[in-house]
Amino acid sequence: MLVEVGLFLLGLALLVVGADRAVRAAAELALFYGVSAFFVGVTVISVGTSVPEMTTSVYGALYGAGDVVVGNIVGSETAQITLAIGIVALISPIVTGRRNVMTYGGAMVLAMVIMVLTLDDGVIGRSEGVVMMLAYVQFVYILYTSEGGEEVAEEVIEETSRPERTLPRIALGLAMVVVGGHLLVTGGVDIARSMGVSEYTIGLLAGLGTTTPEIVVAGVAARQGSGGISVGAILGSNITDPVFSLGIGALVADVRVADVAAVSASMTYMLVVSVVVLGLFYWRQGIDRRAAVACLALYVPSFLV
Repeated sequence: MLVEVGLFLLGLALLVVGADRAVRAAAELALFYGVSAFFVGVTVISVGTSVPEMTTSVYGALYGAGDVVVGNIVGSETAQITLAIGIVALISPIVTGRRNVMTYGGAMVLAMVIMVLTLDDGVIGRSEGVVMMLAYVQFVYILYTSEGGEEVAEEVIEETSRPERTLPRIALGLAMVVVGGHLLVTGGVDIARSMGVSEYTIGLLAGLGTTTPEIVVAGVAARQGSGGISVGAILGSNITDPVFSLGIGALVADVRVADVAAVSASMTYMLVVSVVVLGLFYWRQGIDRRAAVACLALYVPSFLV
């Protein structure tokens, strides 16, 4: 049992650290070659920040561990919209315009609704995976029309770097992602079988794990007084994961869940809390410390549901 837990945690660590290294290095390399910050934001970073969920999705689909895949995405989505926003706003209140809330929030809710509808029968097939990928293309178009890609890029990139520095970091990061994704999925399935809990629960825990580094980074930035923590940067991967990450897994193989009722309940809760938090964003034009406490409280029932 200890071996399975150790492999699961090792896989999670490799997945998160490797993805972060690869994404930052790729973004710095793109800017070095003169690619606009906007384009880097809507492609490399928006997709790259969801590499852990995408990798888990592909491995889970290949190994028939659909519950781990969906649980990972639902866990990540719920943690980001409640824990991440709550912690950041407690440290430094978030201020944003209603237009940004409508742009990113609307895209996020649409992505979640698509995810809920495609999982209604407990299976996501290849044709549905294609539709989900097309939905992500629509998100990129929304970013294009709102010029939101540049602000996403600014949250990740501090400087440009030459190829001799970035290429080894990209290669190492991708290698860590490949190994980490395999260990996380296989270790998670073994833990679930050993403990007699559902694979979906293990996926929820993995989702919290893949979100933790983003929470820490955003929290440190807020503590240091960085004023550029944007709604787009916080909600970006919450738009990517339900359609792009899950869609990639469905393209590889059908994604199946065992207990549709349990999955539907937690997805419904994820959607409800997302609408509530977005409502706070819109109403107050940001999240102050009082609203941050409410966001944190909304995370607690997620595992009970």
